[in-house]
Amino acid sequence: MNSLTEQKEDKYSLRGRVFNHIREDILSGRLKPNEELREVALGEELGVSRTPVREALRQLELEGLVRIVPNKGAYVSGISAKDVLDIYSIRARLEGLCARMAADAIQKEQLDQLDEIIFLSKYHEQHSHYEQLFTLDSKFHEVLYEACGSEILEHLLKDFHHYVQRVRKTSLSEQQRAEKSTKEHEAIAQAIRSKDPDRADQLATLHVLNTMQNVKKHQIEKIVEKQEDTNGKN
Repeated sequence: MNSLTEQKEDKYSLRGRVFNHIREDILSGRLKPNEELREVALGEELGVSRTPVREALRQLELEGLVRIVPNKGAYVSGISAKDVLDIYSIRARLEGLCARMAADAIQKEQLDQLDEIIFLSKYHEQHSHYEQLFTLDSKFHEVLYEACGSEILEHLLKDFHHYVQRVRKTSLSEQQRAEKSTKEHEAIAQAIRSKDPDRADQLATLHVLNTMQNVKKHQIEKIVEKQEDTNGKN
């Protein structure tokens, strides 16, 4: 028989897995705004009872991703257009700080990783492999976040980056933005390699703001339209 501690760890681990799965489905767009989240159906899909699903939904409500209506059910809240712009504005400040710190704290193997990511990004740009570019973009930022030397800042930025993955993916599917993004990554990596914290900060901040402007120009209206269309059906 498992000890009480082991039972608690299993319980929290199970709830965490369910939470992460549903959260990923919401942020990726697989689960649409205002879509009903049925505990029984989710439990069957994930092979768990209703309890960890219910606990995960409550936790997602605290994050603002789920709306629980008494006597009715749970529904996807999603990310609003304003949320997206707010996240990018905050990210711009934090990412600049992260690059500044990375200029002092980065390890050689992390610099090598950034160089490899940039090399592969250029290859996939030439062949219009946008799915691979999205994966490499995510990896570049993950390495940068890990290189700053602050676990708190790393976790904050990873969460923010993850929250806007759907609009990031659409943005990077545009050839012009994809090419510009890789050039910006290369400049950030060079500033960090040169141990120039001021320039690293400036370039990383500008990179996020440029992405925000691209998203603002091409994507925000689409996000709002999708949410309004879904609202009209409920």
